Amino acid sequence: MVRILLIVVFILSTSGVIRCARANDDDGHGFVRSLDPKLLSLKEEKLSHFRIYWHDITSGSNATSISVVRPSNISATGFGIINVIDDPLTLGPKLSSKLVGRAQGFYALSSQEELGLLMSMNFAFTEGKYNGSTITVLGRNPVFHKVREMPVIGGSGLFRFARGYVQARTHTLNMKTGDAIVEYNCYVLHY
Repeated sequence: MVRILLIVVFILSTSGVIRCARANDDDGHGFVRSLDPKLLSLKEEKLSHFRIYWHDITSGSNATSISVVRPSNISATGFGIINVIDDPLTLGPKLSSKLVGRAQGFYALSSQEELGLLMSMNFAFTEGKYNGSTITVLGRNPVFHKVREMPVIGGSGLFRFARGYVQARTHTLNMKTGDAIVEYNCYVLHY
């Protein structure tokens, strides 16, 4: 049986069937190929810094943060609660200041020891040359730390291939309603 298999492999390799299949597999993976960044019109990488204010409104009839998962026995840290967000991003700390985008995604209260969030959100910009561009933030946010740092893991539009980090500082937090205004300083490397 092994002898027949070897004969079939030999015949196929000499007839070109196996060679044809491998011709498109230069790097041994077939589905991956290297590209010159110039083909995507990528220019020199630059570092951008911008400051925005994130308005997480959990109260009232126009809430921008809605709890979609609430465990039956909520701990002091809220462990297990998940909120979906569509939060305004403004230039200043007042909600009435210029709207430049929305923070869309979710956060989960993911710590049993402290008020700690897992943040997963896109900053979707709607203003100026960045209109239609996004950056994606994914990371841990220990709410009561003075400064929290989370990674920027990607982006779209003018922020394609983005990487970097954001620093979050609480501007105001209403412990009764849960409404918060957070200053985000974003440092993003992009093309």
